[in-house]
Amino acid sequence: MKESRPPFDLGRLKVGVLALQGSFQEHLAVLTGIGVQAVEVRLPDQIHDLDGIIIPGGESTTIGKLAVDFDLLEPLRNFGKKKAIWGTCAGAIFLSKDAHRNQPLLELMDITVDRNAFGRQIASFETELDIPALEVINSTPAPFPGIFIRAPLITAVEGEAEALAKLPDGRIVAARQGYLLATAFHPELSGDDRVHRYFLHLIQESSGR
Repeated sequence: MKESRPPFDLGRLKVGVLALQGSFQEHLAVLTGIGVQAVEVRLPDQIHDLDGIIIPGGESTTIGKLAVDFDLLEPLRNFGKKKAIWGTCAGAIFLSKDAHRNQPLLELMDITVDRNAFGRQIASFETELDIPALEVINSTPAPFPGIFIRAPLITAVEGEAEALAKLPDGRIVAARQGYLLATAFHPELSGDDRVHRYFLHLIQESSGR
């Protein structure tokens, strides 16, 4: 398999990071390092000209409540019906259709997510993950360093969603549905930008370029 080349200049992409709460600065730093125009998103009028949006890790109930308070819930839902969104950790919960509790969700992905599936922060861990989808970035990808901090778990993948990565015991920690991406781990903390580049690949696909 040949290594894929981006069909257009990554520097022309404008990617937003929801900056209401959580690890948004780390995502902004990775995107800037790749050469993408990265912007903080806090208000609905900051969304319309974006090519994609990242929803960072943090506290999913807080992110959801603030999204409601800032009138972002419907704009984000409408954006995700046409363009790429990636949720990491709490962001994956926010993208899901079901989190086993009453909280604001975008309900864009046909996945069920269990919050804090691995316990308290003291139970955080790192492990290598096999993510075959990263072959579009590198034809012979090495294992990806998965960092799990009070991480959720994707317990069901239904409809058009598909699992992208699993722990050795088979539990799902990453999923894709069209141009939507959910990861239970934190690629922005890993020092490895391949999942960010994979998300940029999804943005390119969503644009039809």
